[in-house]
Amino acid sequence: MTERLGIGFVGSGFIARFHVRSFQAVREADVVGVWSPNRANAESAAALARELDVGDARAHASIADLVADPRVDAIWLTGPNHARVDNVAAIVQAIRDGRGTLRGLACEKPLGRTVAEARRVQELVDSVGLATGYLENQLFTPQVETGRALLWARGAAATGRPYLARAAEEHSGPHMPWFWDGASQGGGVLNDMLCHSALLVRHLLTRPGEPLSTVRPVRVTGQVASLKWTRPEYRRALQASMGVDYAARPSEDFAHATIEFETADGHVAIGEASTSWSFVGAGLRLSAELLGPEYSMSWNSLDAGLKLFFSRAVRGAAGEDLVEKQNAEVGLMPVVAGEPWAYGYEAENRHFARAFLGKEAPMLTFADGVDVVQLLMTAYRSAEEGRTLALDGAAVEDFVPQVARGTWRPRALDLQASPGEAR
Repeated sequence: MTERLGIGFVGSGFIARFHVRSFQAVREADVVGVWSPNRANAESAAALARELDVGDARAHASIADLVADPRVDAIWLTGPNHARVDNVAAIVQAIRDGRGTLRGLACEKPLGRTVAEARRVQELVDSVGLATGYLENQLFTPQVETGRALLWARGAAATGRPYLARAAEEHSGPHMPWFWDGASQGGGVLNDMLCHSALLVRHLLTRPGEPLSTVRPVRVTGQVASLKWTRPEYRRALQASMGVDYAARPSEDFAHATIEFETADGHVAIGEASTSWSFVGAGLRLSAELLGPEYSMSWNSLDAGLKLFFSRAVRGAAGEDLVEKQNAEVGLMPVVAGEPWAYGYEAENRHFARAFLGKEAPMLTFADGVDVVQLLMTAYRSAEEGRTLALDGAAVEDFVPQVARGTWRPRALDLQASPGEAR
């Protein structure tokens, strides 16, 4: 019989529920516990796990109680960014107090809002000897992994390693107010989503079976902008829907980074990572490309194969039943069937469950999470200074982006503000 891992969740929101759904395809694990500061949300997430038959999940009154549950072998951290350090500290303290033991701790992106926070998270878990997993679903997407494996096995083997990778994540904006708040989230779309694209381009450029360290980022050029959500009409809409005032404390809704890599076999490679909260389309769009001397691959998550058409006569409530971050209910619409599979959550969670059971080595650990935050902070600093920067972790150890400090002022506010509005 397959040994099973009991998993508890810290957090009960959108991403936690995505993970819960993915465990329908993971034979090695059961979802057995949930803690959230909102007890009703925790009860709801636990009920979803029971409804999907992925585990006899129960809501817990505290993080310490979650750790103390003898059924919980590992915890998935899916809470908000501003609670990350406190949540990890509570887990570690419960272990030190002898409330319970864990086999592993997995964390959603980012590991911290700053390098200092990310490093503090790593130090806390290291102090009690916890195995770690850095959750990055896009590295596990089936199309990416299949294409990467084939290109390296056929194209790179015959004509040389790839030299250019591109990745993007784009949608119309986050679900919850705290994502839009620079202080709570740690920035804007760069901190929220460029973590995915920056790590994905490095992964694509890394030979399968070799560590990420064989493709070393050395220079970063970052760019941030507010393209949509500081326009007056959208500022008003954002304040009405999310309670966030982008006239007073704006965050970037577009970010791009060009990353120069040096490879262990003596080559230069380039990664281009883009992300946006100002994308207008059917819904969330993930895309990637990998190019080499005589080959290329491309992937677009909205090229899903299944399409539905609804005429103007079809009326219904807004929803996300066709694709995440769905933007319309009529017309010709792509459908992403099985999103937890398509976006890599199923393969990701199967891998980390097996890693914590000792059946395979973790592909990503908290050390990789620290590296990602270093790259993000270098991109922010590059954008603020308007120049390419060498990637130097020590130089951004205590760096906090202007967006997170509330001092960023996009030119769009001054150029687009109407007379009489806040300037």
